Amino acid sequence: MEIAGRTVLVTGGARGVGRELTRQLVDLGATVVAVGRDQARLDALVAEHGNRVRPHVVDLADPVATAEFADRLVEWHPELSVVINNAGIQSLTDFLDGDPVATRATVRAEIAVNLDAVVTLCGALLPHLREQESAAIVNVTTGLALAPKATAPVYCATKSAVRTFTRALGYQCRTGAPHVRVVDAVFPLVDTDMTRGRGKAGIKKISAAEAAAAVLAGVRRDRAVVHVGATSLLAGIMRVAPGLGYRIMRDS
Repeated sequence: MEIAGRTVLVTGGARGVGRELTRQLVDLGATVVAVGRDQARLDALVAEHGNRVRPHVVDLADPVATAEFADRLVEWHPELSVVINNAGIQSLTDFLDGDPVATRATVRAEIAVNLDAVVTLCGALLPHLREQESAAIVNVTTGLALAPKATAPVYCATKSAVRTFTRALGYQCRTGAPHVRVVDAVFPLVDTDMTRGRGKAGIKKISAAEAAAAVLAGVRRDRAVVHVGATSLLAGIMRVAPGLGYRIMRDS
């Protein structure tokens, strides 16, 4: 798949891996529709890349706002042909400790951003994407979708759900819209604001730039699953010794 000349939606496009995806996509000749919650960060992207970035402030934790945005996106950007569902939030949640009411609000936001927004955007945009000569949907998941860690059960569950959704959506597109590629981008521990202070000592995080480059390389090579960094090793372990994989990831 050629990137140059395309218009690409990137959720979470103003920070972390999303910002790197935006930068690298622009370098490859694309125009990026960048979605984020922070107007100042989006303004900084526009200041850096000019009219190659089309910013939209959307709180993906709000299902109504997300649906309204999804329903109007094609009207605003009829040339859209690639969707990268990159936005995600992770809370460290102990269901045996803390305030259940506060926990409920936190995990609902996590489910909304990590899962509901992905399904909403895919559902709203697929009728448009199937009419393009070629198109792609890239859903960012994680090695924690293969084997969860104890401290973030809802994050792991949402990413596992997105992984299954992505595979099933790929089956549908393979039959009904074979020119729409559906990609599962599986991330390892990436050095971003979300992961600051997290991870086992001695485990090296990859940079946001490395993660973004691996995703785009996989899309350009028409990969259905893009294993970034050490996630290919984890996938192999889960095939031959799942118990070992669960133990490795449990306290990661």
